[in-house]
Amino acid sequence: MTGTLLAALGDSNETVLQGALLLAVPVALLAGLVSFFSPCVLPLVPGYLSYVTGFSAADLADAGGRRRGRMLLGSLLFVFGFSVVFVSGGALFGFFGQTLLEYRREISLVMGLVTIVMGLAFMGLLPGFSMREVRSHRRPAVGLAGAPLLGLVFGLGWTPCVGPTLASLNTLALYQASAWRAALLMAVYCAGLGVPFVVAALAFRRALGAFGWVKRHYQWVLRIGGGMLVAVGLLLATGAWDSLVNQLQTATTSFSIGI
Repeated sequence: MTGTLLAALGDSNETVLQGALLLAVPVALLAGLVSFFSPCVLPLVPGYLSYVTGFSAADLADAGGRRRGRMLLGSLLFVFGFSVVFVSGGALFGFFGQTLLEYRREISLVMGLVTIVMGLAFMGLLPGFSMREVRSHRRPAVGLAGAPLLGLVFGLGWTPCVGPTLASLNTLALYQASAWRAALLMAVYCAGLGVPFVVAALAFRRALGAFGWVKRHYQWVLRIGGGMLVAVGLLLATGAWDSLVNQLQTATTSFSIGI
């Protein structure tokens, strides 16, 4: 009897955690996109693409055939490099979340408040905070061989720059109480951050036009991104995130397909 009850509780807890993951995935994807279009990442995209392919800006604009294939491979290797950093960090947070599960409410309150502060800083409403990157002066070799290494440098050195979005995601990763779920969540974040890099490599000339439009509307990018972080922080701090997870759990467990 006791064994059956524990198994049922285990299944219920597993379902709740899966609900938390489903709710966090779209947040992670949007956070990745916001990070890409942030003022400390977007202006450097042409330089990164030039660095990981070994092509000049003019070559990137006129790329075709074999050259485009090299640009695709270089951008993918670069994305792989920073994904290793972010996904492994998320898995670490998820692992510790499993041991801290009984203190989840207290952690949600504290991290929710931290996320709210980060969101306000992202919007530029807290002058004492700034998004600055810590760059290494030792750069990998130019070209495909150095592309994954440059991605690693980006993942490590640009963490303060994308800190607001990473702080909120690491909180959600901790909430997963599972290393693999947290790693999956961060992989979605890396997709949101990395896919635009790959698209920019394949359509560089068109991407420059789109980047120009985003630069002219940076204030809105910061407001939307910061507003998203503040909303997530409020949900965590007030316990509304738990309520949404429970509602999602109920909806998914009660859904069945008639055969």
